Amino acid sequence: MTSTNPTPAGQGASYAAAGVDIEAGDRAVTLMKEWVGKARRPESIGTLGGFAGLFDASALKGYRRPLLASATDGVGTKVAVAQRMGVHDTIGHDLVAMVVDDLVVCGAEPLFMTDYISVGKVVPERVASIVKGIAEGCVLAGCALVGGETAEHPGLMGPDEYDVAGAGTGVVEADEILGADRIRPGDAVVAMGASGLHSNGYSLVRHVFFDRAGWSLDRHVEDFGRTLGEELLEPTKIYSLDCLALTRATEVHAFSHITGGGLAGNLARVVPDGLHATVDRSTWSPAAVFRTVGELGGVERAELEKTLNMGVGMVAVVPPESVGATLSLLGERGVDAWVAGEVSERGDRGEAVALTGDYGG
Repeated sequence: MTSTNPTPAGQGASYAAAGVDIEAGDRAVTLMKEWVGKARRPESIGTLGGFAGLFDASALKGYRRPLLASATDGVGTKVAVAQRMGVHDTIGHDLVAMVVDDLVVCGAEPLFMTDYISVGKVVPERVASIVKGIAEGCVLAGCALVGGETAEHPGLMGPDEYDVAGAGTGVVEADEILGADRIRPGDAVVAMGASGLHSNGYSLVRHVFFDRAGWSLDRHVEDFGRTLGEELLEPTKIYSLDCLALTRATEVHAFSHITGGGLAGNLARVVPDGLHATVDRSTWSPAAVFRTVGELGGVERAELEKTLNMGVGMVAVVPPESVGATLSLLGERGVDAWVAGEVSERGDRGEAVALTGDYGG
């Protein structure tokens, strides 16, 4: 028989003693309300604090045959940089970008998002700062933030550790879905410039800068024109409204969101069997951070290209007659864009996408 010692009076077990602070969680909700309130659409129903986010689906009655699109993602180990820097109001922007720009690839308009924030310890101001970034990202993407969850995980995560994830829903007309079946020989591959590393490849980037080179986040890097930390935390560009504007103004056959797997790997996902896309590296010069990662880490070009975006965050595949309108509209919207390649018959070439030439100087 196992004996137990009684707990001394006044020292009984509690949720707070186990590491979960309900009061701190309530304060975090109070602090984030202002930001969530800004990330609304006319279809948003209810206020923060409900058990489920509500969205008025009667808005879909204007569609002939609406299809709902869904995507979910996180931001990977970029959160480790945010934690080390103590800067938490940009990582949510990255989260929104990773979700909504996957949705828009099929032509879907992002409608709403929900988020999930897991923390080792609820620090209300820090949680509110993360949500601020998510809300601001939603505004840039034209979607609503309808709800989320913050979970405290003491014992699984350190008190200063956290992770973020999100899920989004969009809508597209059934007969307007973009993708591989629309692409034809002669189509142009239009690249849209990235804002930086975006949110992929940070395990490699952190290994090179911190483990191999021993650089600190506050190190000023002349080629970057700012500190290493500022470069690594540059928010991911959100392309959703730019892409939607293109679909409304001209003919677009497909989009490709350039994330993990790089330009060739992601573009190949929308190139149909029998066709081949050639992308000419000489049409652009990647930002200094990409070259620096390669040089400091001795990383071969092929490894860089399958890990990082190399300066291209989104690709539009358009018919030749739409190239002018595409470049003009993107330029008006402040998006750096250029013709980077073309689509042709595959012939005896086995790969769907080939990168040719050397990067521009």
